[in-house]
Amino acid sequence: MKTSVAITDILSEGLIKIGMEAIDKDEAIAELLEVLVRAGRVKDRNAAMNAILRREAQGSTGIGGGIGIPHGKDQSIERLAVAIGTSPDGIEFDALDNQPVNVVFMVLAEGNNPGPHVQLLSELAVLLQTPNFKERLIAARNPAEALQIVREAEEYEA
Repeated sequence: MKTSVAITDILSEGLIKIGMEAIDKDEAIAELLEVLVRAGRVKDRNAAMNAILRREAQGSTGIGGGIGIPHGKDQSIERLAVAIGTSPDGIEFDALDNQPVNVVFMVLAEGNNPGPHVQLLSELAVLLQTPNFKERLIAARNPAEALQIVREAEEYEA
């Protein structure tokens, strides 16, 4: 079942980082936040970082199975933003299953409009059920290939 928010509607090659350098959760969050800042999707880096850290303080967004979904809402975010990072070697992310994270989805949303944020997280949950989705993302050689993998997974779930 497709939600009304498709990740590929807001994701571009410039928002995908293949081969993240981060070795832990804090570095991973900072690295993907920088991707969003450079792409002009985040204007106030500190406000966005604080929003993500507030959410992390409630419990790790390392959901297990090699997936991390750091996310947050803040008034400084003008529209829904997503970035994806991959790390074949894995990132120590304080995940629920205590295993390294290989794919990180960062989601930032407007503070006063939770609907799209919830819909995008729901869309991610659906995509993560797609057979071999995570493995294919980890194996992606470049952002174009990763974007195509996300597009194909959305079409599979449609």
